[in-house]
Amino acid sequence: MENCIFCKIINKEIPANIIYEDDTVLAFLDISPIKCGHTLIIPKKHYKDLDEINEETLNHIMKISKILKKRIEEKLNPSGLQLVQNNGDLQEVKHYHLHLIPNYDKDVNLSIDEVFNLLK
Repeated sequence: MENCIFCKIINKEIPANIIYEDDTVLAFLDISPIKCGHTLIIPKKHYKDLDEINEETLNHIMKISKILKKRIEEKLNPSGLQLVQNNGDLQEVKHYHLHLIPNYDKDVNLSIDEVFNLLK
């Protein structure tokens, strides 16, 4: 998709703090994180939402979410982690993406660069 910001990140037209990449998906830190370590996992092929994405890609995203959840837990020590996937008017970017949002018992004030260096 020509004007999709996530497609531009995949094509390396826009920089991102990429913490995981393979042939199917890309994971990077959210530039406006809800919490320290807020990560997005996106398929490299453009799918608008949950209705469009195929099961093989969806299963792969969930597999990678488990890997990244463990990495976030080991490096950032959150008290929990939320997985969020929005559709319709709740979806800010119309490219399927899964949010991994850590939660903490106390304030964690690391910069995005510090988080990136821990998670890459």
